[in-house]
Amino acid sequence: MENQDLGKILIIDDNEDLLFAAKMLLKKHAKEVMIEKDPRRIPFLINNNNYDVILLDMNFREDTTSGKEGFYWLNQIKEIDPKAVVILITAFGDVEMAVQALKEGATDFILKPWQNEKLLATLSAAIKLKESYNEVDKLQKKQKQLQSDLKKPYTDIIGNSASMKNIFSIIDKVAQTDANILILGENGTGKELIARAIHERSLRKDEIFVGVDMGAITETLFESELFGHKRGAFTDAKDDRAGRFEIADKGTLFLDEIGNLSMPLQSKLLTVLQRREVTRIGTNKAIPVDIRLICATNMHVHEMVMENTFRQDLLYRINTVEIFLPPLRERQDDIPNLANHFLKQYAQKYRKNFKGFRATAMELLQRYPWPGNIRELQHAIERAIIMAEGDELDSRDFFFLSAKPASEKAPASNTLNLDDMERSTIQRAIDKNGGNISKAAKELGLTRASLYRRLEKYGL
Repeated sequence: MENQDLGKILIIDDNEDLLFAAKMLLKKHAKEVMIEKDPRRIPFLINNNNYDVILLDMNFREDTTSGKEGFYWLNQIKEIDPKAVVILITAFGDVEMAVQALKEGATDFILKPWQNEKLLATLSAAIKLKESYNEVDKLQKKQKQLQSDLKKPYTDIIGNSASMKNIFSIIDKVAQTDANILILGENGTGKELIARAIHERSLRKDEIFVGVDMGAITETLFESELFGHKRGAFTDAKDDRAGRFEIADKGTLFLDEIGNLSMPLQSKLLTVLQRREVTRIGTNKAIPVDIRLICATNMHVHEMVMENTFRQDLLYRINTVEIFLPPLRERQDDIPNLANHFLKQYAQKYRKNFKGFRATAMELLQRYPWPGNIRELQHAIERAIIMAEGDELDSRDFFFLSAKPASEKAPASNTLNLDDMERSTIQRAIDKNGGNISKAAKELGLTRASLYRRLEKYGL
């Protein structure tokens, strides 16, 4: 048997000579052997460590023959960790006690004094059982995540513009490394699509891809969602639950909208990324995780660092390589291919036959600034296909792009409401600069990050 085949073992017995002898025997075959003579320390040990196998004496000093104390501590262990692998040991064993032990959750039962080879064989079988528990648990969690993922459409990235060719080149260079990636870009530019493309071309492509929308997670649920929790850790924690970090183990974890995290949550995330381990709420047990990290945001995190709203050390941790996705208005050459792709997709979905776009329609699509980027283009074509009556889409089918809803119109110039005046001024600055946020921010005397916050505030 090779060294460390038996993993991490805990032995609990009030006989110090037995503990010493067992440790001397097993330390050559196990990754770690911990011994404890006081069973009252069992809850502390189980809550703060991960053991592959627990060897538990059935009879302590208070009760030397019945095994009741051993059964009590067996139940305590199983209450804390239902998947714990426990082997009971006693000098007074019989068939009836062995059967009872197995019914109450023991994995096996051995008599002392034991034969060394018999003990090693029993532990070896127990380790295989523990590994199967772990594998089943991980597969169940990954299956649940994969089923959720299958509901999300995945299409190849479309783009022949110079900017997209540059992005493809970066993906080719970084995909097969484990470098942390930060994807920057406005909403609707396809940041998750890029993250998935990196995963599909990585050495982890056969493992799971787990996406998390950080902007949708409340402060109170952050740790539970990302790091997991133990049953009973809080009111609604009815079961043990693995967090997204655990589920993504060996695969890729995609944290979208990371710029929305508050400073306290940024600190908690940084700690996990530095240590490469998570601790579920309700336990002190550290669980190692092996992930490829990809983050994304539509916010200007470099400016947020200057404004002390984003941690610089966290930014260093997540952007070994940075990818900027340009807005659709800066890659107009890609609009025809994207438009035809969505035309085919939705024509098939709604069982309609379309030859394509008339020249007037395509001119309109390429002239429109697309503040919602690819996502807005996708929705616009879907809407046009639903409402169109002919077999070609023309500019009239996109009438809704030529005018803004009433709610988006600038307020009357004679208003004295400060919010309305600020909103109107920002809108005029953006219109004057053709939608260029940097130029508009400079003219307004704001940082880009400050302007983005005001755009979000006023729904511009």
